[in-house]
Amino acid sequence: MPLTIAYSACSDVGLRRTRNEDRYCTDTTLGLFIVCDGMGGSKAGEIASGLAIETIHRHINEASLDPTLPLIGQSDPLVSRSGNRLLSAVREANRIIHREGNRNRDWVGMGTTVVAVLLADRLMSFAHVGDSRLYLVRAHAIHPLTADHSWVAEQVRAGLMTEAEAERSPQRNIVTRALGIAPDVKVDIDEAELQIGDRLLLCSDGLTKYVGPARLLDALTQTDDMNGAARQLVALANNAGGDDNTTVIAMAVHETMEQPI
Repeated sequence: MPLTIAYSACSDVGLRRTRNEDRYCTDTTLGLFIVCDGMGGSKAGEIASGLAIETIHRHINEASLDPTLPLIGQSDPLVSRSGNRLLSAVREANRIIHREGNRNRDWVGMGTTVVAVLLADRLMSFAHVGDSRLYLVRAHAIHPLTADHSWVAEQVRAGLMTEAEAERSPQRNIVTRALGIAPDVKVDIDEAELQIGDRLLLCSDGLTKYVGPARLLDALTQTDDMNGAARQLVALANNAGGDDNTTVIAMAVHETMEQPI
């Protein structure tokens, strides 16, 4: 049974920053949705996140026109053709950001997180690097589909720090993986089958640093209006202090209604 995706995206500079270094992409023709959160001085963060969006989108679009387009790096036998194409696109983005960072002294060391979804009918491939996240809401519960590549998250997973300690830690903004920092990067890739009624959330850490899963769940399930849900999520982040840029893509999975003949 075909699915229809209703979505809304919203990006806000927040209450403390002068620039928005987040970028996002929503292309329903390709089934591609991306959130990136840039980092680096002299506007380099927004350069890195912009390059990531542009490169991933271009690579996926070119592959849709020419399925024989070579993959960047080794394919992953555990994911589909679509999953490997998304993996290839993210690797290409890493290569280009790193190259451009080395060409411009003001951009040296620039990088960006990324969380990206590529839809092929019911199959959702998703890739991420850094601490931008993807959540799935199903059966009145919210499930994180990504695990942060951050110093505090690694401490929690190792049992060296509690979740509460991680939330208060002055090191909570340190990411351990990002696009563009090195010539190669390990990209986490996975897949899931979508169901009618699912809700999805892609977001930068400007949201998740201050808004917990229970409040995310409420915002995504209390309305069928994804525009309202996206705006509410940004408002929650700003009401909690708005210390960072916040970007969200809220998505709802519906059954495609047949058109009358």
